Amino acid sequence: MDWLNSASFGFVVVFLGTLFLIGELLVRAKGLFAILGVAIMAMYFSYHLSGDVGLWVVLLYIVGLLMIVIDGKVITDGTIALLGVLLMIIGIAVPAPNFIYGAMVSMGFLVGGFSSALFLKVFPSRNLWAKMTLKDRLTGDIGYNSINERYHELVGKQGRTISSFRPTGTIEVDGEQYSATSGGHWLEANMNIIITSVDGTRILIKKVEVEDEKSE
Repeated sequence: MDWLNSASFGFVVVFLGTLFLIGELLVRAKGLFAILGVAIMAMYFSYHLSGDVGLWVVLLYIVGLLMIVIDGKVITDGTIALLGVLLMIIGIAVPAPNFIYGAMVSMGFLVGGFSSALFLKVFPSRNLWAKMTLKDRLTGDIGYNSINERYHELVGKQGRTISSFRPTGTIEVDGEQYSATSGGHWLEANMNIIITSVDGTRILIKKVEVEDEKSE
């Protein structure tokens, strides 16, 4: 395996190893990616480990990988995962014979990690960091959208305009005031309106026609 003396080949090996290992964390590949990733990285470490560099770099690499798994499944804030990435980079860069080789394999790790996201287009996701995604979206089913839920309850209610709409203004419904839009229609103050839809906190209204009032 003298070809591993080349920084370019080192880049390719680390790229492929990282691609499959991180890919195994992201998608359900029935363990195939894990086997390929472990085999490739074992080849890299077995060639570069020497008396000066012991098995501690392999342990560092494994601990970093475990930290990424723990972050994705339990903590889901990305902090531990970033530390794990740093440990893995140190683990592969320290055994490198020179600085250029170390820089190349570090770059191969980063490129492989980002490229593994392409597997999500083909294989089913493991939904790592799913909890963080829910927090970012502030969905109502986990209690972050109570204001929007209250706004959605306004649909169908009638009120009146407090200000003129050009096409936004203020309305009053059940004694409370809200900002709303008339969707491009100009309305005057003190006109009867009905709330037709709510998108987030955007309230869309329309003028209550005479026919509507009579029908009620």
